[in-house]
Amino acid sequence: MRPITIKKSFNALSILALALAALAGAAQAADSQGACGVPGLEPCPQPFDKVLPAAKDMLTWDQDTRVVGFRNTYRLYGGDVFAPRGATPYPLPQASHKLSDMHYQLAGKTHNLADYLANQSVTGLLVLKDGKIAYEHYGKGNTPQTLWTSRSVAKSVVSVLVGIAVKEGKIHSLDDRISRYVPELEGSEWQDVTLQQLLQHTSGVVWDENYASKDSDFSHMTQCEATADPYHCVLDLVRSVKRKPGVKPGEVWSYNTGGAWLVGRVLENATGMTIAEYLQNRVWSRYGMQQAGVWHALVPGKVDMGGHGFNATLRDWGRFGQFVLSGGQLPQGEKLLPDDWIARSTHWTQAKGSVTTAAPKGQYGYQWWYNAPAPDSDAEPKRTATSDQTFWALGIFGQSIAINPAERLVVVQWSTWKNAESPGSLYDEQAVFVNAVAKALSQ
Repeated sequence: MRPITIKKSFNALSILALALAALAGAAQAADSQGACGVPGLEPCPQPFDKVLPAAKDMLTWDQDTRVVGFRNTYRLYGGDVFAPRGATPYPLPQASHKLSDMHYQLAGKTHNLADYLANQSVTGLLVLKDGKIAYEHYGKGNTPQTLWTSRSVAKSVVSVLVGIAVKEGKIHSLDDRISRYVPELEGSEWQDVTLQQLLQHTSGVVWDENYASKDSDFSHMTQCEATADPYHCVLDLVRSVKRKPGVKPGEVWSYNTGGAWLVGRVLENATGMTIAEYLQNRVWSRYGMQQAGVWHALVPGKVDMGGHGFNATLRDWGRFGQFVLSGGQLPQGEKLLPDDWIARSTHWTQAKGSVTTAAPKGQYGYQWWYNAPAPDSDAEPKRTATSDQTFWALGIFGQSIAINPAERLVVVQWSTWKNAESPGSLYDEQAVFVNAVAKALSQ
């Protein structure tokens, strides 16, 4: 009996040893991803939700799911970290003149600040006046440590990085054909499109951006991003699109996230860095951001998603807005952008489709928006003396950064609208709200 007992004891110990080894291996694997689920990301964003929604269903999440999904998007895909690298955070002191409340009118009704938060499903709101915090709000469990996803606000971030690359000479000219930087585009409908036309979304290439259709190009891109090989899936999708018959580059404006991804590819190939690395080295670590962020990567360390994918804290979104408001100037005084870059970026294209009744001078620049209510809308304050100088970074479901240099005002918003872009009155409300904030803080 004794040998059998010994054998049983040996087996039990062996099983225990194997189990401990498996646990150690799992712990080592977890460590390679970092405690936050992304290599190199620290400290961990808060809250750190345990159960995450499926990335492939992003466009059809309900609003409660969208809260969890948007503050954990950095964990749903591959990602590249951009960190402050020990930089002293750019100070955002509290303003002496706080935004306690304000009023605006929309569709015949008077609303206040609380109404705005509810109407817009706001999960984060930051108002900076003269670089000071006049108002800060976190909803749905978000905190100052939350990394919230930008959606297409990232396009405006990439636009700024393109400006830096132009000043550094890494991008020769916006008149360059984009195939000069992305040779994979030779032979496609993109090959003769210039970088300026790509930035202004006037490529003339057909792209269905319909967020409500499961068969749109944008929806197909979303599905690609959730696959095991997102880069080749997205590349094949973007290369396959056709040109609108008879439309030459520069003639027609049509919003195009596939083209915006290519702006990111131009930037990455021109600089030899991912979007995240270039953002980190040029802005995040030099302007003085407070916390590391994550950029959605199709191939971590090699290819980031230029059409969206910026994930950062509310205050760091605000700091980025301050950097842009300054014309791209670092706290020490160095200018990273060409002197005329912001003016060029907000010189709205007059291409067909860009000019509307609400935007008679055009609504789109170098991936920045003009956003104002239609002249016949029932809204107040519909305009202010400086509101036409406000320019916007906009993302679906209500993400935005509004910048008014004349008022020295930056307004950052996180939201989970029920639908990606509708009703359009939500955009009107954003514009009217920013006008009302500007008036309230100027008194």
